[in-house]
Amino acid sequence: MNSQQVIIHVRFGPNGRVIQISERPAKLTSNQWFDILNARASSAYRPLARGRGIFRLSRTALDAYKQEAARPG
Repeated sequence: MNSQQVIIHVRFGPNGRVIQISERPAKLTSNQWFDILNARASSAYRPLARGRGIFRLSRTALDAYKQEAARPG
């Protein structure tokens, strides 16, 4: 794996809500962060077994999504 690539792990509850997601900005809920990533990088998402999934993103893209999420409004 390229050192500039980041893997974001997602865990879902039985009801389909996100219960844990890595690299989440503090001001966002787990579901809000998943929604942002899913809207911007859905092609980078891979579902896994047992209510899990991953996003494979470049560090540059991830930093841009975090900056976007930090903007007011």
